[in-house]
Parts: sequence; structure tokens; C-alpha cells
Amino acid sequence: MNNEIYELIILGAGPAGTAAGVYAGRKKIKTLLITEGFGGQATVAGQIENIIGHPLRAGVDLAMAFERHLKAVGMEVVIDRISGVKKNGELFEISTSNNGNFQTKNILIALGSQHKTLGIATEEKFKGRGVNYCSTCDAPLYKDKVVAVVGGGNSGFDAIIDLLPYASKIYLLELSDHLNGDPVTEEKIRSNPKIDVIVDARVLEIKGGAMVEGLVYQSLKTQEKKDLVVQGVFVEIGMKPNVELFKDWLQLLPTGEVVVDPLSGRTSLNGIWAAGDVTSLPYKQINVAMGDGIRALLDIYGKLRK
Repeated sequence: MNNEIYELIILGAGPAGTAAGVYAGRKKIKTLLITEGFGGQATVAGQIENIIGHPLRAGVDLAMAFERHLKAVGMEVVIDRISGVKKNGELFEISTSNNGNFQTKNILIALGSQHKTLGIATEEKFKGRGVNYCSTCDAPLYKDKVVAVVGGGNSGFDAIIDLLPYASKIYLLELSDHLNGDPVTEEKIRSNPKIDVIVDARVLEIKGGAMVEGLVYQSLKTQEKKDLVVQGVFVEIGMKPNVELFKDWLQLLPTGEVVVDPLSGRTSLNGIWAAGDVTSLPYKQINVAMGDGIRALLDIYGKLRK
């Protein structure tokens, strides 16, 4: 075990963790950041158009910028998978797969969340090449194009609202025999001539060459397979917060999100904060997550310097 005791360990280097890490470095807090990689969900997006000050930024470029900024403030970073967390008296012990264990007085969870996937091989193949998970980020890329939104809940509805000013045609595919979102929004969607609603539909394959060119779905009523010609697919079937290691420690919503105090990022357990998409706070956006991380870090700084 590493015998050093950190004032803070930040878990994750997406927007929330990176922003917290930059501020921790500037505040001279003895901090370690542990992450499997940089950028979080931002790396999934091909092009991002809503980061303040950056009208257009590739997700991969943003991830590299996160890494550079953390290095610039002297942040100590361990790139590894977190394999366990336990409490030893007043300290927390974080275990990693390849770099041993680390001790800290405080933890900031910024592990984000992951999109639930369709579980088909071609989905992975076309990630960033027509398969999308962030309509706020990527809708403007589909001006005058035909797209499919998979998921008939509020996430799917929100994606359609983002896409309507851009896409020429939208197919909404839902696995069950009815839509599951807000009824008022559903009524608007069903009445819009640009949108075709298809229920009882299981997506079997996403097709294309260099980019997405179509998809195949199966009608669960007739078992018939059907093709749609589309240039983009937005997968909107929900998110899964990356909080497995803490699920028995912290108060969670039924969705698995960590319940936090919105003014401080404090969780239900003293010494643990959370920020970004892993939390119960609304609006899962890069800019918002950065603010969450900074707010939590400043609260931690206030506690440490009392």
C-alpha cells in the first residue's frame, strides 16, 4: 500500500473530475486523481458544439485538452481501474487493479454514467460515425438528414426536440407496444409530419460503410424484418450511473444516481462528495458537470482549510 495520505482523491477525469482536479491543483490541495481515461462521455461525441468558448470541438480533442490541463496544474494522476473502496477509521482506502491501494481523507466521485446500449455488434462499430448518444451535442450535425431515435421515453422525446430544427425526417423506434414519455409531448410528436413512430420494434443491425447508412429492425408483432434508410441513429434508452462501488454506502435514487446537496455536492456519507452525471442533479451536460465539479471542490477546500 502507498503510505501517503491524500487530502482528497478524485475518481474520474470527465468534465466534473477534470474541473475539480484543475481547481484542486490551483488550491494546492494534496490530491490524487484516479481514472481509466480522460474525457468521460465527451469522447463518444464526434463533434461538440455547446462548450462555452468552443463553438466546435471534437470529443477526442477535448479529452486530450483535459489531460493537458491536469498536467499543467501538477495534478498527480493514476490511470487504472478502481477495484474497491473501504473505510479504515477516519480514512478511505481506494484499491486499483495495477497500482495498489491509496489512502485519503476525502473522496470526490466524478465517475459519470454510461449510456445503456442496444447490445448489438454494429452499434459499437459505428459509434462516432453515425451512432450518437448526445442529441444536444450532435443534433446540428444532421441538418437535412434522416435519423432514427431509439427509445420512446422522455430521453427519446428530448432527442427528437433537439433534432426537429435540423433533421428532415425522424423515425422513433420503441421496443414496447406504447411510448413511455410525457403524454403532452407524445401528442406533439405523433402529430408532427416529420416524425414516424414505430412501436414493437427491436433494432437488429445498424448498417453502413464509413458512416451509418441504415438500420434493420424486427416487428415484434409480425416478426417481419424491415429496413430504414437513415444517416444517423440516436440511442436514447437511458443511462446507468457508474456508482457500483458505492451503492451500499450512499443514498441513491431508484435510477442509481447519487443523492447530493445541490449547494455543495455532499453525499449522505461524511467525507464523500459527488459531481456530474453520477449525481441526482438535473441537466447532464458537459458545462453543467464542470460547474458541479468546481462547486464540490470549493466546498471540500472550505472544509479542509477550516
